[in-house]
Amino acid sequence: MIVTGQMVADFLGQGDDTELVALAGQSVTIITAMARAYTRGNGFSGVGVPEDDLAAVITTATARLVANPEQLRVTVGGVQTDGFQGWTLPELFVLNRYRRRTR
Repeated sequence: MIVTGQMVADFLGQGDDTELVALAGQSVTIITAMARAYTRGNGFSGVGVPEDDLAAVITTATARLVANPEQLRVTVGGVQTDGFQGWTLPELFVLNRYRRRTR
């Protein structure tokens, strides 16, 4: 399934926010390209449609990017984050299933 900005906004519980849907639409393109590069195209059909588990990775990673689009350091309570810093461990488990590795 192709991940859309609307799907990411719905995942974040803000599917009726048109600005967020537009931002997510731009961000999903970036994250999809990163996932395709990481897996070297494995897990994507000839027309660029990712497998369902890759679509889930794209959705969650895009949600993190959309949550802090400026990619600035943010402190909430005692927790500090610098924005999107790559794939999470669960995302990597899925991505690595498709990544070709030299032996």
